[in-house]
Amino acid sequence: MNQDSGKPNYEQIYQEYRQQGEIQAAQDQISQASTDGKESIVAVRKNADGDIIAIQTSAGRELDYVSALNEAKAGALAHVDVFQRYGRDILRSEPDGVQANNLDNLPTF
Repeated sequence: MNQDSGKPNYEQIYQEYRQQGEIQAAQDQISQASTDGKESIVAVRKNADGDIIAIQTSAGRELDYVSALNEAKAGALAHVDVFQRYGRDILRSEPDGVQANNLDNLPTF
């Protein structure tokens, strides 16, 4: 509660709610990936323009972008989607509200 007015601090309550959701989503992803046997993407390699050109999986495999797309389409990679944009397939992390696991935010290798 806001001590000055006696009213709840709605912004703080909402931010705490979002943080808890992000923590829970991350825990759910780890748990699901370990039980379904799929590899997840843990790191990326980017070119000079910042485009992802390769990925590294939780099993340590390094895949070029096209191979990663094909594996994602086949359902072999956890927590990623393939969608069409600009007339081509695009790899992206599943929208889950967790910024840390977005492909652009992953560590590089």
